[in-house]
Amino acid sequence: MKVSVIGTGYVGLVTGACLAEVGNDVLCMDVDEAKVAALGRGEVPIYEPGLEELVRGNLDAGRLAFTADMARCVAHGLFQFIAVGTPPDEDGSADLRHVLDVARGIGRHMADYRVLIDKSTVPVGTADRVASAVGEELAQRGTAAEFDVVSNPEFLKEGAAVEDFMRPDRVILGCDRDRPTGLLRDLYAPFNRSHERVLTMDVRSAEMTKYAANAMLATKISFMNEIANLCERVGADVEMVRQGVGSDPRIGFAFIYPGAGFGGSCFPKDIAALRGTAREHGYPARILEAVEAVNREQKRVPEEKIVARFGEDLTGRTFALWGLAFKPGTDDMREAPSRTLMESLWARGARVRAFDPEAMEECRRIYGERADLVLVDGPYQALDGADALVLMTEWKPFRSPDFARIAESLSDPVVFDGRNIFDPDYLAENGLTCIGIGRPAPTTGAE
Repeated sequence: MKVSVIGTGYVGLVTGACLAEVGNDVLCMDVDEAKVAALGRGEVPIYEPGLEELVRGNLDAGRLAFTADMARCVAHGLFQFIAVGTPPDEDGSADLRHVLDVARGIGRHMADYRVLIDKSTVPVGTADRVASAVGEELAQRGTAAEFDVVSNPEFLKEGAAVEDFMRPDRVILGCDRDRPTGLLRDLYAPFNRSHERVLTMDVRSAEMTKYAANAMLATKISFMNEIANLCERVGADVEMVRQGVGSDPRIGFAFIYPGAGFGGSCFPKDIAALRGTAREHGYPARILEAVEAVNREQKRVPEEKIVARFGEDLTGRTFALWGLAFKPGTDDMREAPSRTLMESLWARGARVRAFDPEAMEECRRIYGERADLVLVDGPYQALDGADALVLMTEWKPFRSPDFARIAESLSDPVVFDGRNIFDPDYLAENGLTCIGIGRPAPTTGAE
């Protein structure tokens, strides 16, 4: 099938590459001509495991191409995937300017039937606005070309997006007519072989499903962080509590790991947008407000623990930082807890020596060159001259380091574990004090 994807960001690029991988003829469009040229050479601007190989392989096979020409893009595909950004507006609601610009562009150029697919995360009612924008352009041209607008939200996890697309838990199709439903079932058939994964529903329910799913996951994280903070105050160990709670099959273990808060491009933005929708309809979304508030405060917990150890004034102190990305498997630092920590340490006069397996260039792009930030080539180089180590991203190479080397390198042998990946008692046996989230002080060792 011929497929067009408008927007070559995270969602658009994964969508285009994966659809090409199963044999479709895919054309991806972006307004950034330099980016289009780089993608045409197989240069992928984001880190996502397996994506670069997928893009290069399908470029070489002739199934994937890139363009900055909107007319060419609209003429190419029966399916027009809209995968552009929906950044938060000043009030937190989703900014739909890019989505509606794409809709108008399709309306200006389409000559026959097209299926427009909202892949971007958009508020309930967006499909109606997209249809109106296309209809207005067609009316101005005096063209009666038919089209349908479908909601097909993405459920891709950064760090596992290719796997999620190729082996989806579910494929949500929000359609109000049978024709696009049948066409999209055919398009998604290669991903639906072992058992039925396609769920069809009305457009507005599909739009809401995406927001509800992300809000539920974010709620689980904030809830467990709230429990962790309470555990510290009553002398309980949140890791024991997590195992006891997760053993209940009605709850499960997913997304109940306490830590330094969530970040990224999805959860913070989507919760704010869903709150905006509630506000527009006069509904006070109290749980969503609490999820945001808890997460905002949780990002400050590592700083609070550092201040409790070293005092309010951190002038002259140096902290080794392991992990900059908001989660493992990505170079994305949007809303990352590491940013909250670094900026607060700098405000208190401290210096940071940081390492991340993938997010170093992104950190340079965000902060540039500054005297109080040194980006090093490896985790142990970050320890040179450091008073303490702070772990903020649970990358696999950080899980079993040389603890004796860490203890020898730090002027104060303490590790602030922002993701609870270390056993405080084991670190104590190796001469380190481990200060985690919601965990009691070690019973032996350095202290």
